[in-house]
This record gives sequence, C-alpha cells and structure tokens, in this order.
Amino acid sequence: MTYTLYNRDGSGGFVVEAALTMGGLPFELVSLESTPGSPLAESFRATNPWRQVPALLLPDGTVMTECAAILIYLASAHPEKRLGPGFGEPGYASFLRWMVFTSVNVYEAVLRVGYPGRYTTDNTAQAATREAGIQRMGEALQLLDETAADEGGILGPDLTVLDMYVAMLFIWFRGDLALPRLIRVAAKVRSLPVIAPIWRRHFGDR
Repeated sequence: MTYTLYNRDGSGGFVVEAALTMGGLPFELVSLESTPGSPLAESFRATNPWRQVPALLLPDGTVMTECAAILIYLASAHPEKRLGPGFGEPGYASFLRWMVFTSVNVYEAVLRVGYPGRYTTDNTAQAATREAGIQRMGEALQLLDETAADEGGILGPDLTVLDMYVAMLFIWFRGDLALPRLIRVAAKVRSLPVIAPIWRRHFGDR
C-alpha cells in the first residue's frame, strides 16, 4: 500500500509530506517543477482540476486534495500511527474543530495575502486586501496561541498533524504579534529528527 504525493517545495504540501513521513507511511513523492505563486502545468488538471498542490493519490486510486482533509484522513486511516486523536478519544472533537478552523481562517488569510487578485476585481484594492488578510490571520493565530497547551502542542503534550499544519502557516505570518506558544510549537515541529530535513528543504532556516 503506497501513496503518491504531488507537491512542490515551499508549498502547503509540506505538511502532508511531513505527516506521511512522521507516520512511517510508504509514499512516492512527485516534485513538480514550479515555484509557489506560479501556475502549475496545464497537464496537472488531469490529477487535480483546480491545479493546486498538494494532491495525494490513495492506494485505491482516489485523489485527495485540501491539506486539512488529507491530514484528517491520514490520522483516521492509520490510528496506530498516532497522527491525531481517534474517533471517540479525548481531544478528537477539538482536533476536528481546530483543523477546520485553521484551514478556513488561517490558510484562507494566507491566500488573501499571497493572491489578492483572487479576492477582488479592483486592482486598486489589492493592497487593502493583503492588509485585511494579514489582520485576519493574526486574529486567528492569536486564538490558536491562546488555545495551545503550555507544553507540547495545540491539543496537549503530544504533537499531532494539527501542530505541523499550524507551524507551517505560522511562519508565513507577516504581522507583528507576540505568539509565544506558537513559536514554541513551530520550534518543536522543525526540530523533530524526521521532520527537520523536510522543513529545511521547504522553508530553509525559517
């Protein structure tokens, strides 16, 4: 049983690659030749009609997209890997809550900052759209910082794929806020021996 991950360095697909690696799940990495912010080849529509990464090909041939959905799937499909709390376990509802919250509020704000043209047809409003994205992202990250445990990750002492997701998005934040718990979570994620080389390939020393 092998997964196939379509990805490119510096993209949100980092977190899926990290989750597969953390879980010791066999996968083939297909690195696409483009940089974040540039369009993927038209031929990639055959894999993902939305022409975005990551895209994960499951062993049964199903294609999954959307980081949060993929992470929830992997944690649920491989409960023995402890990528997140399982159904009925303490913390499961919070895991789902904050995973979706992060996707809808933090990642969406990242896209407003990076791709303001997707959110307004008025070219003169793009700077304001970016600023609104930075502000909204800061508000969402502040709530996650307040929610995070004093030690460990967002949900408690053990790191989960939620922490990898939040850590990745946190380093993309361009605002100026004191977020001490998220700083700690990001440091823990990038220092994990199996994750550190993946982090450096995607994000360098950030």
